Amino acid sequence: MENLQLLIDFHVNAKRQGPGSDLDTAKALSLMPIACESKLQIADIGCGSGAQTLVLAKELQADITAVDLFPEFLEKLTERAKASGLEGKIKILEASMEELPFENESLDIIWSEGAIYNMGFENGVKNWKKFLKPNGYLAVSEITWLSESRPKEIEDHWNSEYPEICTASTKFSVLERNGFSPVGYFILPESSWIEEYYNPIENRFDKFLNDHQHSEAAKELISIEKEEIRLYKKYKDYLSYGFYIAKKL
Repeated sequence: MENLQLLIDFHVNAKRQGPGSDLDTAKALSLMPIACESKLQIADIGCGSGAQTLVLAKELQADITAVDLFPEFLEKLTERAKASGLEGKIKILEASMEELPFENESLDIIWSEGAIYNMGFENGVKNWKKFLKPNGYLAVSEITWLSESRPKEIEDHWNSEYPEICTASTKFSVLERNGFSPVGYFILPESSWIEEYYNPIENRFDKFLNDHQHSEAAKELISIEKEEIRLYKKYKDYLSYGFYIAKKL
């Protein structure tokens, strides 16, 4: 529990808790032919502090339910929504993505940036499908191999961290056999990792260590973050987040 709280403390004040950007969110949204429709019902699952939630609220006439397991992130989202004048379009919900309270076929869009891995990609696709209306859309970003072959160091690392990592073609096969039709796909650019995520992480290292009196647990967390950054920079040609947009048939 101590390590989990440290992880929350490290990320809670960040704009994003994973790679991505406002431009990525807007691009994924542009691939859905519903951007101008009104009264959409949307769930942003694993929303974190809600950078993408705010983009959706700005771009759409929609009721958005922002779901996260950790109240600290939802509190930050609430603050940011109020500061942006968007609080009337966003409802927060503290819940596990594995035990969502939505009614079947009640949602037009399920959105999830960098979070479905907590359930596993296929498990998430299967479990969330029932909440979508017929012809509703699923939009998720997910760690993805960019080639069939890669160096052993990065392959071993990610196979240990997340065995479901695979190529986009395999992810689309998962979607298709679970009743979805692919609509669009793109790879997050390097800037979405470095400028939007890793640079802000590195800028927080010193303050975080000072705030936690350079405890061994805090230093271990920073060590893990540094190793993740090192591996990405060394092997960025072999992996990224893929953004998958699919329609429920």
